[in-house]
Amino acid sequence: MFPTTVAGSLPKPAWLAEPEKLWPQWRLKGADLETGKLDATLLAIAVQEEAGIDIVSDGEQARQHFVHGFLEQVDGIDFANKVEMGIRNDRYKAMVPTVKGELKLKGRVHQKEARHARMHARNKLKFTLPGPMTISDTIADRHYGDKVKMAMAFAGLLNQEARALEQDGVDVIQFDEPAFNVFLEDAAGWGIDALHRAIDGLKCTTAVHICYGYGIKANTDWKKTLGSEWRQYEQTFPNLQTSKIDIVSLECQN
Repeated sequence: MFPTTVAGSLPKPAWLAEPEKLWPQWRLKGADLETGKLDATLLAIAVQEEAGIDIVSDGEQARQHFVHGFLEQVDGIDFANKVEMGIRNDRYKAMVPTVKGELKLKGRVHQKEARHARMHARNKLKFTLPGPMTISDTIADRHYGDKVKMAMAFAGLLNQEARALEQDGVDVIQFDEPAFNVFLEDAAGWGIDALHRAIDGLKCTTAVHICYGYGIKANTDWKKTLGSEWRQYEQTFPNLQTSKIDIVSLECQN
């Protein structure tokens, strides 16, 4: 039998954050917020275990956004002066932070929620991180001047955190790469190279999640243009088959 798992993120409780929002605002502050994030993590795990899920996740309950939850702990990024940028090949516009200097981690990114989840989860634990290509398509560059070079820098930081998560007891580390379904040629080339940099030295199971984006109007409108058959995976999967990634997580319908 195939082991079951979820893509990664789960809805946050309404007492923790605004429901059904791409950028939900937290409804708690200070110490109450930090406690609330951990409580919501336990609820997410309990829901999955009750449903019989074999490999549970923290549900990304401690993150406002799947990319920015990581970026908030990276030096060299200016969050104070955001700029408008086209996302996913200019499919939609968003106000994004800017890389303004050499990138380095401020410290551990997800240690608190990962260890909390590991302490309480009875089953295997999966933890998600944004993929380096998707990060590079979700942030403006005012330092590196080269998207691939910047992506590789992020891949190095992701590798640092992934190795630490492995030491925290995480069984599966998954990198989320919706950009792989947009930049197909780049994904087959430097995108997979960047993933290899991110998983370097890991002994735990590795995965990549390739979806078609959040269910916002810009994405649902784009999906309508794809016709009755979505063929992006035909180009992506053969390259991943020969990669060092263990598992591929895909989207069948959203």
